[in-house]
Amino acid sequence: MPQRRDLIASAIVVLLLALLPLAGSRYAIDLTTEVMIYALFALSLNVLIGFTGNISFGHAAYFAIGGYACAILLTTYGWPLALALPAAVVLAGLVAAVVGYFCVRLTQIYFAMLTLAFAMLVWGVAFKWKEVTGGDDGFTGIKMPEIIAHHVGYFYFTLVVVAAGIAALWVICHSAFGLTLVAIRENSVRAGFIGVDTRHMRWAAFTVAGTFGGLAGALFGMYHRGMYIENAFWTESANVLIMVLLGGIYSFIGPIIGAAVLHLLQTFTNQYTPYWPTVLGLILLVIVMVLPDGLIGLVRRVRARGGRP
Repeated sequence: MPQRRDLIASAIVVLLLALLPLAGSRYAIDLTTEVMIYALFALSLNVLIGFTGNISFGHAAYFAIGGYACAILLTTYGWPLALALPAAVVLAGLVAAVVGYFCVRLTQIYFAMLTLAFAMLVWGVAFKWKEVTGGDDGFTGIKMPEIIAHHVGYFYFTLVVVAAGIAALWVICHSAFGLTLVAIRENSVRAGFIGVDTRHMRWAAFTVAGTFGGLAGALFGMYHRGMYIENAFWTESANVLIMVLLGGIYSFIGPIIGAAVLHLLQTFTNQYTPYWPTVLGLILLVIVMVLPDGLIGLVRRVRARGGRP
């Protein structure tokens, strides 16, 4: 069960976010909406990396499937949001289950490369199936329900959905299932010796990660009123992977912080220089050489040196 201070802190954060539109800044609202979506996306990947110990280079595939599916159902078929969004999430989860069935048969670098291979297959379908996805032109002009068509309405909609998604992931990651995943991460051989079906547990984790990644993708597509093949490309997977590493993979809150810091840094850097890839490379070097535990690990070291528990 979460500690009372964690619940209070979470409630304060949600309340502050809910009050943000009162500031009257369209830029702040839009930027915060994107940060929330990427926070959910990063958390979904951390189910695989931080809790299961499996590196995925293809997580963007489920992000794109959720986004494209929701966009097509809303626009092409005219489904209501109450049906289109859950259907898109379920589809992303089903695809993740199918892909995960094959990926969990491998481990380490072979697992990672197979996730990348399947992701590039999804990218290829999105690129070639132009009559459905729009190909390299993208799928634009998504029809939005009137209640969330305005940026403030969509901000509150995203806040509710992301808060519910994060709460669900917290429960999953801190349940017996989540603790079993940690045991597999620490020593899969010993976990197998005590009766844990490590392959099926990793498969379940893969499915959970893909499902919530699809939810983030659906929110992203509706926010931008379009989905593009770049959202399924390996660079999108690399971007969210760096978010997780920057925040700290062994902490639940770490990916949220990493997503916020990296996205804000990218936004502000692009305003002043076109060399964001160079900055991103430097960030990755710092993570690998100085901050292997991410920003959360840095905070813990500072607190330990200060004598705080």
